[in-house]
Amino acid sequence: MTFNDILKESWLSISGNKIRSFLTILGIIIGVMAVVVMVTFGETVQKKIDDQFSSLGTSNMTIRPGAAQAAGVRTGNRMTLTIQDADAIRQLPFVVAVAPVKMMGTSIIFGNQNWSTSVIGSNTDYQIVNNIDIADGGTFFDYIAQRDGANYVVLGPKVVDELNMPSNPVGQIVRVGTVPCTVVGVMKSRGDTMGGNQDDMAIIPITTLTQRLSSSKFPDAVNMITLKLTEDADNTLSMQTITELLRERHKLKDSDVDDFQIMSMQQVLDTMNTITGFMKMLLISIASVSLLVGSIGIMNMMLVSVAERTREIGIRKAIGAKERHIITQFLSESILISFIGSMMGLIIGVVLAKILVPMILQYNAPVSVPAIILSVVVAVVVGIASGVFPAFKAARLNPIDSLRNE
Repeated sequence: MTFNDILKESWLSISGNKIRSFLTILGIIIGVMAVVVMVTFGETVQKKIDDQFSSLGTSNMTIRPGAAQAAGVRTGNRMTLTIQDADAIRQLPFVVAVAPVKMMGTSIIFGNQNWSTSVIGSNTDYQIVNNIDIADGGTFFDYIAQRDGANYVVLGPKVVDELNMPSNPVGQIVRVGTVPCTVVGVMKSRGDTMGGNQDDMAIIPITTLTQRLSSSKFPDAVNMITLKLTEDADNTLSMQTITELLRERHKLKDSDVDDFQIMSMQQVLDTMNTITGFMKMLLISIASVSLLVGSIGIMNMMLVSVAERTREIGIRKAIGAKERHIITQFLSESILISFIGSMMGLIIGVVLAKILVPMILQYNAPVSVPAIILSVVVAVVVGIASGVFPAFKAARLNPIDSLRNE
């Protein structure tokens, strides 16, 4: 028999029991559809995390204050990092930019509108470290403004929208807390990242915040220090060098623990990718249960088909059909059922993924090439696995006993 003959005969057998065949195919459709949606969901989550870290910079590091100690005893949390620490780190050869950061929450007022947001005080390197783009017509404050504590502010686009400011608010005066500031630029939209909504903030020179907005007893203390490394810098070695520098500056003994915490974006990204990898495997495992049920459905249908076609099998063997011909026929039916279900499940799964994933994650779902390959592999593997036992059972039927069957 040619391939076309086998295919035609398999189709006639399947179409002869439409309802049973449809229900069997439906099990495969649901299984493949579930796997495609889950794989796409997992890949989208991973891509979203990768893109967010790319926008923040994987060569970045963040240093935060830790618990202060006295005579080896923890004395509570305080601001253990200073602007001078940032200046010392800037001298290291593998550091591109360093931005000390002071943060506070306050209201920004424009006309009769006000909006509560986070105000960040930093230096000119903050734009470099955080890859901030400024909308046309604006700029980031420069070193002179930073040095002199100028009343300049860079606004996030959400702040501009909430204050009902003009489309290009550069040059407008807003009140940051009690301090009138001139808007020198508006950040381009960055959306949500691991650090929160990057569009809902205002940035001013750190000297302005320290001298005019903050009443801290430690004016040089900062909430954190962010820095950007050179492209060829080794993260682990860089962290060790910075740790040694800060321990020396903070006069910590060998027995003292660090009074700061260094976090590498690359390390965080690697950890997140590991977590999402486990999550993808879990989702695929859950979805694969549907495929297992579908394959059992195919096997059940083929076993019923063997029982119903016992006499037909006997006639075939009586006129010369060999065991391999019987096996080929029943395997082809099983594979065809699985292939039809897999292709339909793939199409429905891709459509659902394109609709559901963006709705849930607010992120475009990529076309999942692994899901497409998986569906083809599933069509063959599930079809063969489900049809092997029924096919061999049919091939081993005694032709005489088969002919006696009514």
